[in-house]
Amino acid sequence: MGSLSVWHWLIFLAVALLFFGGGGKISAVMGDFAKGIKSFKKGLQDDAEEANKPAEQPRTIEAQKTQDTHATGTGSKVG
Repeated sequence: MGSLSVWHWLIFLAVALLFFGGGGKISAVMGDFAKGIKSFKKGLQDDAEEANKPAEQPRTIEAQKTQDTHATGTGSKVG
């Protein structure tokens, strides 16, 4: 009965924030929080749109045969 519960501390903290921080700071923080959520949702939508795009066709890379040369450039095989 003599100790304070969690709810008492939360209410005290909220009142202290309003008293020392003012209403403008809290609304600015909440506005920034809302902007962050909106940008997160937009990023998820962009990822979903990108995943729905058809994939590009694979390209074939044609290799050219070269002579096996030694470091001296003589054209003889090592080994």
